[in-house]
Amino acid sequence: MRAGDLLDCDGPLARHLERFSSRPQQQCMANAVETALETGRTLVVEAGTGVGKTFAYLAPALVSGLKVIASTGTKHLQDQLFHKDLPVVRKALGANVTAALLKGRANYLCHHRLQLANDDGTHLVSRRDLYHVSRWAGVTRTGDIAEVVEVPEASPVWPMVTSTVDNCLGSDCESFQDCWLVRARRSAQAADLVVVNHYLFFADLAIRDEGFGELLPDADAFILDEAHQLPEIASAFFTTGISARQLRDFVADTVAEQLRDAPDMRELRDLCDAVGNAAARFRLSLGERERTAPWRAVRGKAAVGETLEEIRERLGDCAAALELASERGKGLNNCRQRAQELTRRLDAMAEDDAGTVRWFETTRRGFTLHLTPLDVASLFAERMSCYRGAWIFTSATLAVGASFEHFRGRLGLSNADELKLDSPFDYEANALLYVPGGMPDPGGQEHTRAVVDAMLPLVRANGGGAFALFTSYRALRDAAGMLSGVWDGPLLVQGSAPRRELLERFREQGNALLLGTGSFWEGVDVRGEALGCVVIDKLPFASPGDPVTQARIEDLRARGGNPFMELQVPRAVIMLKQGVGRLIRGEEDTGVVMICDPRLTRKHYGRIFMESLPPMAVTDSRDVATTFLSAHADPVGNGSPLAAE
Repeated sequence: MRAGDLLDCDGPLARHLERFSSRPQQQCMANAVETALETGRTLVVEAGTGVGKTFAYLAPALVSGLKVIASTGTKHLQDQLFHKDLPVVRKALGANVTAALLKGRANYLCHHRLQLANDDGTHLVSRRDLYHVSRWAGVTRTGDIAEVVEVPEASPVWPMVTSTVDNCLGSDCESFQDCWLVRARRSAQAADLVVVNHYLFFADLAIRDEGFGELLPDADAFILDEAHQLPEIASAFFTTGISARQLRDFVADTVAEQLRDAPDMRELRDLCDAVGNAAARFRLSLGERERTAPWRAVRGKAAVGETLEEIRERLGDCAAALELASERGKGLNNCRQRAQELTRRLDAMAEDDAGTVRWFETTRRGFTLHLTPLDVASLFAERMSCYRGAWIFTSATLAVGASFEHFRGRLGLSNADELKLDSPFDYEANALLYVPGGMPDPGGQEHTRAVVDAMLPLVRANGGGAFALFTSYRALRDAAGMLSGVWDGPLLVQGSAPRRELLERFREQGNALLLGTGSFWEGVDVRGEALGCVVIDKLPFASPGDPVTQARIEDLRARGGNPFMELQVPRAVIMLKQGVGRLIRGEEDTGVVMICDPRLTRKHYGRIFMESLPPMAVTDSRDVATTFLSAHADPVGNGSPLAAE
């Protein structure tokens, strides 16, 4: 029996799930995943909305007899995969496999740091939260801080009682054998299927968690869901640098360790204070306003160079003092190593490397200096080649038109099988693409006003139930101000409440208009009549002011390439596909996608965007769009047959 047969209309999933719907695309993907697992090949799969890619890779994985690591985009999706989808498929198949859910280190209590926090006694703001954590620490069986419901997620106590890669003592820690993170990783190493998220996966891939056994060498296969996120996450994990927060944490940890193991070395506190003061002066040298810019924009300024050198010297003073103190305790020795590493990172900012982008960010009180590789493809491919086995990359949005060239190129996947599966949903009957005529240039100040004016008739015709997705926070804020006096229904604006709360209110109210950017373009699933219209203000090209994008454009141009067509357009296409994908989430969903960018129909590259979207009728007529919404305004329910998206 092939894996696809498990998902057939008379297969075990159909027999065990009342609302299961067999889909040829899902069966095709399951067979392709099975082949990749059997042969150790690399497979890239775009599975359109409704294919049910989760079941399509879980079914063959569970019956393969292999050790599999499954990674997805966020902790929320990770929990859904482990607690919802996996138990259903495992039970239906009768698969006798062990599974483990592994989170990042910041989710587990650190015995050593809890003791430091309790010994300190200066955390007046967090004293009550620290009391709750200390009580829970005596009874927990997992060390997962999510169990402590009395303490808010944003409490300042959590960084005090959890570890980071910088301050973890690893195997030198006196509590190593009882470490909750070590226990969780050991359980994961013993399991047949391990569910992680991409950030944890890359932490392991980049060998950031030194001192713990790695997961990857033990696995036979790697399944990476929501794979469209991987190039940017890879770029972040292969980035090094130094931040004001790292310096503050170094200072706080050194003082705490000094108080514990070297109380007579009071000069360490003065040296740490000097590091903090130098960091504050360096932040002022970068200018008052918050910004993101290439390092070359400030590199030649005398104040920047002087204060950066001051940080370096003060770190050197700390390292020298810690050399003497390191014999007093393993924590102090760790702080010595951190001072040396922070100094090395500062030195790297002064080096010239054609393959690296140097840039910085400033917030109101902080800063971060980054060194990002121009090309992560070779780095990822090199790491990937160390782990022989099957690699499956899947998402609803990987292809540009019919080609996977852009995605494969960004990750260095030179030898991969490809499969593109369109959505089984009837877009031609249930969806309409509306590109309003007469829209102004999206680069002009009047564009957001035109977007608001153009979308209001549609939103009113639909009785609310609309997302308006913007490509910038500025446009979102402007639109919110314009709508506050003219839209009578509920108006939900990103930033006014947590994302999850806004989505819950949107589903419950049914007639709301939600304005979002960034994270609302993907990973949002609203089915049924609550959502009937998705408005997109413009094609989501990355900001040309982003230093990394800017450097990659310059590098491509220097090598004789076409940055716009090779980099900017493909990235925007994949992002647009994510935004459009918010509309049709179930078989009975209907609605209108409105894209307020004249470039979609006027520019030659607009054809690439159009060819990459699901097959929908297209109109530039407001009357046609409002008539479509009116004709499909009858309640359609909130459910659809299960295929596990």
